[in-house]
Amino acid sequence: MSPSARTYLSKALSIMEKHSLVRREIDWAELRSRAFSQARGAQKTADTYGAIDSALYALGDGHSAFWEPEQAKERFGASPVNLIGLEGRSLKSGVGYISLPGVQGSQDTYDQYVRQGRSAVAKAGADDACGWVVDLRADIGGNMWPMLAVVGPILGDGKVGAFVDADGRESDWSIRHGSPYKDGKSAGWSDGRPLTKSNSPVAVLTGKRTASSGEAVVVAFRGRPDTRFFGEQTSGVPTGNMPYHLSDGAVLFLTEVKDVDRTGRAYDAPIPPDVEIIKDPRPVARNRDEVLQAAESWLLKRGGCRRP
Repeated sequence: MSPSARTYLSKALSIMEKHSLVRREIDWAELRSRAFSQARGAQKTADTYGAIDSALYALGDGHSAFWEPEQAKERFGASPVNLIGLEGRSLKSGVGYISLPGVQGSQDTYDQYVRQGRSAVAKAGADDACGWVVDLRADIGGNMWPMLAVVGPILGDGKVGAFVDADGRESDWSIRHGSPYKDGKSAGWSDGRPLTKSNSPVAVLTGKRTASSGEAVVVAFRGRPDTRFFGEQTSGVPTGNMPYHLSDGAVLFLTEVKDVDRTGRAYDAPIPPDVEIIKDPRPVARNRDEVLQAAESWLLKRGGCRRP
């Protein structure tokens, strides 16, 4: 191995050993030995990528990842023209509906997501929504903070969750004036528009594609009063990753924390809904959304949504 390749691989492994959520469960001497054996003869940093990928897989957290320079450049690139799937509407029943997709990119992307998302919430609640459907079935992850900035007014102010690391240290998530805060510090956005009806009932829709920071939003709603979950269990990675930018532009995403809800319950596996509804695969049911129908039906039996 060239000295530069050896240094590069060693640094990546040291990051894992120091910060991984499962660091106390790994035989690091054995993992290092396998990694250097796999990268034997490496001359360029790129020649060690396979060994780094294998080491991350060996951690077994199911969430850590490695992006090569071109992939990292693309994923952290410029803002898209439109954020597909980020929408809101008022259902005929008077229930507000908001759909959140995942988001990953530049700060401009996040700012656009928050603007578009808050506009969607305003549109969905324009007729004084009696309750809310928060649809996370297409939320495959990315950055959780823009998502919380959108649904903050629906969540309500106060502590909504936390991260906890391998040493039991917690980092709180909270909502203040409809905007997210981490350990008391603003995530970077102004106050959210307050809702006319606070503490409205909320139905959260989840599915197998709800992952990573999408699951963090699920966790933020866990323990909220008058809130119920519909659909299928989530992907199973309700954990937090930290990005480490390496010398050649590659990025190592390392799982370092579990998500914790407002009641103190930690998550590191698929999150089941309160009401499980499996999509009917028959062609006749293609345009029928049983999950949304069940959620709306529940909401219409609650408080201000109840019909005479």
